[in-house]
Amino acid sequence: MKPMNDAPARAKSRAPEAVVVELNLCKACGICVALCPCDVFERDALGYPVVARLSDCTSCAFCERHCPDFAIEIVRAKGRA
Repeated sequence: MKPMNDAPARAKSRAPEAVVVELNLCKACGICVALCPCDVFERDALGYPVVARLSDCTSCAFCERHCPDFAIEIVRAKGRA
């Protein structure tokens, strides 16, 4: 029987291989930083998003779906939906 407190382990297993921010498309609006429920992003000196905590990402794709410039891509691990 599995322990009931394995939720953090499941969340970690959903971390993507990468979160790619195309800086040539990004206008540094901050929507991704503001919407990320896992606080994955930070802003650099110019205000552009930087993936600071990839291991905290749960692949929810809020950033990817809400980016007005289509500058973010969640690269999921092969074999995962």
